[in-house]
Amino acid sequence: MEITTVSDDVIVLHDGCDVYRYEDLQPATQYTFHGLTVTTLARPEGELLSTFATVNDVHFGEVDCGVIDDDPRGPIQRSRPGEMPYPEIMNQGACAEILATHPAYVIVKGDLTHAGSDIEFDAFRDCYVGHFADKLRVIRGNHDAYLGQHLYDEDVWIEMPGICVALMDTAIPTETTGDIAAGQLAWLSERAASTDLAVLVMGHHQQWTPDPNGGTRRNENYFGINPDSSDALNDVVAKHRNIIGYTAGHTHRHRVRSMACGVPTIEIGCVKDFPGTWAQYRVYEGGVMQVVHRISSPDALEWSERCRHLYADTGMDYESYALGTLAERCFVFPNRS
Repeated sequence: MEITTVSDDVIVLHDGCDVYRYEDLQPATQYTFHGLTVTTLARPEGELLSTFATVNDVHFGEVDCGVIDDDPRGPIQRSRPGEMPYPEIMNQGACAEILATHPAYVIVKGDLTHAGSDIEFDAFRDCYVGHFADKLRVIRGNHDAYLGQHLYDEDVWIEMPGICVALMDTAIPTETTGDIAAGQLAWLSERAASTDLAVLVMGHHQQWTPDPNGGTRRNENYFGINPDSSDALNDVVAKHRNIIGYTAGHTHRHRVRSMACGVPTIEIGCVKDFPGTWAQYRVYEGGVMQVVHRISSPDALEWSERCRHLYADTGMDYESYALGTLAERCFVFPNRS
């Protein structure tokens, strides 16, 4: 059994496909359920101004889960005969849960598709536009540009009560790695300077950060945003104290690190497999809370549990890698002002 979600008023535990949800709790209060103890998050001061949701790595069209290039090692999971394709199971489950929270916006942070085919893009739109219509905002990921496409490649500025989101394209067509161009960073700097509201930057690829222990070398082939552009992003964030963080997908894991300027740089796990998550952001007058939710429809849990031990043949502990810690999934952003 594991605690999967904690907010200021909700605690959720999962034991395989069984879900235990406790609501109407008090903020900053310790609770024990099923022998596990956790403290609810402190609620930022003031009124709740808005909420919005994000997903990433939804991968419509994927049929082999757990494949790394041409490596035959697994276990590799596939939908069974007669089952709905697993990307549809997971995304339908995510959309239903998000819809019930009445978000101001729903933001998709890339890897909408497996290979960028027209059929896959159509499946994505059928699901997400069908659920959220004009509340939907989208940026591409590397899987959406392997054929050199330019769909969903324009940076988007999203304003809502209490916060602005800068949704930025980090994909390099035909490449796995990511980048943010100088012109994009100038756009971000100008936008951040134009508002007194908190700004949260989002993109598909994770940011490179220096290893405080000296173990991570600069590498232009870094799997995320290349080091030079990552440093330049840090410089913009350092300049504008209303920028509270950067959130990404791409790595299929939950993790929080710090930029050189001390601001959190965050990775959110994928929708498509274990643990199968989406993120909610609650914007208060006094701060912003991130709450990650595990998709909990019965068919989604049955699928994501099958994916708990992906890549085990390679020696990888995917369960720990993908889930991260509770503190990396659910927290209140530090206030820089």
